Amino acid sequence: MSRETLQSLNTHTLIGNTAHRGTAWHYRAELQGAEPNHYPGPIPVEDVTRRLFGWEAQSRAIAVERPADARTMTHLSPKGAPMRWMTVPGRQAIVRSDRDDGKVLGVFTDAYVPHPYTEFLLTSLGNILDDSLSVSSAGLLRDGAIAWVEVSVPESITTPEGVEFRPNLLATTTLDGSLATTYKRTVTDVVCDNTRNAALRERGQDLKIRHSRSSRLKLDAARHALAMVHTTAEAFAAEVARLCEIEVDRRTWNRFLDSWVPMTGPHGAELPAKARQYAERKRESLGSLYRHDNRVEPWGGTAHAVLQAVNTYEHHASPLRGTSRPERNMLRAVTGGYAALDRTVWKTLQGVLADA
Repeated sequence: MSRETLQSLNTHTLIGNTAHRGTAWHYRAELQGAEPNHYPGPIPVEDVTRRLFGWEAQSRAIAVERPADARTMTHLSPKGAPMRWMTVPGRQAIVRSDRDDGKVLGVFTDAYVPHPYTEFLLTSLGNILDDSLSVSSAGLLRDGAIAWVEVSVPESITTPEGVEFRPNLLATTTLDGSLATTYKRTVTDVVCDNTRNAALRERGQDLKIRHSRSSRLKLDAARHALAMVHTTAEAFAAEVARLCEIEVDRRTWNRFLDSWVPMTGPHGAELPAKARQYAERKRESLGSLYRHDNRVEPWGGTAHAVLQAVNTYEHHASPLRGTSRPERNMLRAVTGGYAALDRTVWKTLQGVLADA
């Protein structure tokens, strides 16, 4: 089950620039205590440090329980047998300095080096970026095992096609081993807070740093790999213009649905009842977004609307299992899941258009 409750989301995430982007879906003023987690403008860096990163990741030895005798025992087992704790060579557990509840964030070999959140997510970003960028969101997930900071341009940009977006640089690192420290440029569609990659043709627009003793953030390499967040605006605007020029009529949309959410199995075999019901619901939801939702409908009849419909569905309507929507969306953005999704949708649509 997800660990991200509404209480956690309202106290362990900070949302900035709400005068332009609006409040997050999980906004509940009554759950935020004396200090709100939403900011009309940029989030002060000192608030991120104080409210989220005011603790350290500490290494602790790991021990296993072994049988003992009266001379070597340290405690009794539940059955009353003498036992002792023995440390495990070459292994360590990572814990929070502000907790004494025994909560372990991750277990690693001694080669693992935790990346301090303040240093790698705030100080490093400050060294990479210029003064025209500001913190637009930050947060902790999984009891602090995952952290992110998003930096954005203060004002949204609108393309000639009427698509309002905001270039971002998303920095994240973890203490549970689920991700390397990652700096990734993304685009947020302001209408629905969806995340897209910078351009369908581009790959490698991120920088990953492993948690090792030799890990260092080299600023020149970072600037080159990320191509700076400002260049994202040009790439995304060009992508939108190209996609809006590609016509998708009703027949093409229906054929895309048949390819994206087929109603039959391999070789035309009938789907099992449960799978068929799922496919029907998904097609209905996608069709409703494509035809009627204001996050998609203004660009109806174009390739941009097709990508927007699928992206919006995956962000806001697809089923969840064992996680919260903010956690899943953030992880997909950082790991490249949404970038891969966009490219797959585009490839599928290109195949349909080629067969027209």
